Amino acid sequence: MDRVGIKKVAEHLKQNSDAQVIFMVGAGISTPCGIPDFRSPKTGLYSNLSRLGLPFPEAVFDIDYFEENPKPFYTLARELYPGNFKPSRFHYLMKVFEEKGRLHRVYTQNIDTLEREATISEKYLVEAHGSFASNECISCSKSYSVDRFKEKLEPVKIQHKKGEKDQIEFEYALCDKCDSLVKPSIVFFGESLPARFFDTWEKDLEWLKDKKKKNLVIVVGTSLSVYPFASLPSEVPSEVPRVLWNYEVVGDFHLNPRSSDVIFKGSSDEAAEELAMEMGWNEELRKLVGEEEPRPMDAAEEVAAIASELEQLDITNDNKEE
Repeated sequence: MDRVGIKKVAEHLKQNSDAQVIFMVGAGISTPCGIPDFRSPKTGLYSNLSRLGLPFPEAVFDIDYFEENPKPFYTLARELYPGNFKPSRFHYLMKVFEEKGRLHRVYTQNIDTLEREATISEKYLVEAHGSFASNECISCSKSYSVDRFKEKLEPVKIQHKKGEKDQIEFEYALCDKCDSLVKPSIVFFGESLPARFFDTWEKDLEWLKDKKKKNLVIVVGTSLSVYPFASLPSEVPSEVPRVLWNYEVVGDFHLNPRSSDVIFKGSSDEAAEELAMEMGWNEELRKLVGEEEPRPMDAAEEVAAIASELEQLDITNDNKEE
């Protein structure tokens, strides 16, 4: 990993104490948690949905297909539902930014709610593609509690049919007002993004134009292939430094690179750990992750450790020149 890029970000933040960060994140920050991304060949979510009998992989998030056959989405939601996974180091790094007063916003494409799980305050979050955090009727938009959908994720029966595999059935959540299907407030294909996404970005663009504060935009773990989210980095004012933490150079960073861009390749969790170290935030990050502070060795332990290392060395007389 290019640690020079990490140092540049840390130096900028240290030299500009009023500077805050807008994060734009994608599935790459959640893959360390065990959640597959959508588009990676062989390992991505779309590559492993053949078992659901879909006409095409994206149908699992297609609103028309969901209305016709909710079962594939229910099956997937049961595996991905909040509570099954814990936040990554990078999720917690963003929380440290909040605690330090250096966070302005998190724009996330993820629906897994791990930003919420990391206790990032809702006022900082813009869940561009919605999330499992709320539910609504697909027809009348009436809101429902999380429990209304979650309680339906457990199969109500398994039918054994001769010559067929066991069939898992669900009792779908229905609206008590219009009897239509209720689903999590995730943006399906064929649906509009939340108004908060557009309204907040318009305000944040004006905020970014304040040259005095020297704010940053950090883009992490995304292929920047889904619009309109993918267009956000290109709309960042030219005077605002952009940072890309990713395995590959993508989107506007590839098509229209800027001299002020800071780009390095590596995992989001490695970047989180390195930046926390450069900023002196190691202890805060470890506490949030749930790791204990390493206990310093006493003198006896140091001597034992040195002796153990010496035992590993090949310093026999046979190796000496005569």
